[in-house]
Amino acid sequence: MPAPQRAPNHPEPAQAAAESHVASRCSLPPWALASREFQTNPWPIEIAGIRQSESRLFDLLDRLEDADARGALFHEYIATRFQIEQWGGDSPVARESLRHSYLRFLRGWGADSNGPSGAVLKNWVESRFGLRPVYHGGILATDPAARDKYLRDKMRGEAETMGVGMQLDLLYTYCQHELAKRYPGERWLVLYRGTHDPDEYAVGKPISPSRSIVTLNNLSSFTSDVEIAWEFGSLVWKALIPIPKIVFFSGLLPRNLLEGEKEHLVLGGEYEVENLRW
Repeated sequence: MPAPQRAPNHPEPAQAAAESHVASRCSLPPWALASREFQTNPWPIEIAGIRQSESRLFDLLDRLEDADARGALFHEYIATRFQIEQWGGDSPVARESLRHSYLRFLRGWGADSNGPSGAVLKNWVESRFGLRPVYHGGILATDPAARDKYLRDKMRGEAETMGVGMQLDLLYTYCQHELAKRYPGERWLVLYRGTHDPDEYAVGKPISPSRSIVTLNNLSSFTSDVEIAWEFGSLVWKALIPIPKIVFFSGLLPRNLLEGEKEHLVLGGEYEVENLRW
């Protein structure tokens, strides 16, 4: 496996123009993060200031050997930090607390990634990493109805949200911290994504009959289980996903907090994928 190298110094001209006015809080410019070069040569990235401002959390996590204990501690820290301690109850206070919890948006994504929760998560990715969404119930660049839906869903989600952006910042940073513990020295995970409608994606000229270049939405779901991927499409993409582009994965939190189908939420951009067909 090649050693990490420096980030590229110059974007492709078209991509640089498209991304030049997109702000982010990531330690890497959007054009570099979205590039295939990053897929082949990833290096760690951070959301500015999070690990430093919340260093106490990561000091506490480093004292625990058990992954479930770390997940429970992370949630307890978030619950206290953002006053969502009542997330698990049925009282009006508990329901109100859950409205402002990162768990609500992760569950909402699982139910419908093109609904209000999905819009909030996609908007968070754009604000932190500078990667624009390309799909939300339709291709945003060419479908006015999809653009209107995305704006409505984003406004609705933001109106019902308080402090979730910071919670998601911490979730990403914790996810990276945990992946480093579980996969020491690794730079990629092999993940799979099934689709019935590859036209949702900007698919480049195939490299070969079995390999393609695809542009993924700024946040996309993958799974570590190829059998699960087949449940979501007649075409499955197998990809080497850079670990720094994984925002969340099933198993990061204790099962009593969030169930999942070995799902991984992955930052988008250009990827080279292997096409698997029946």
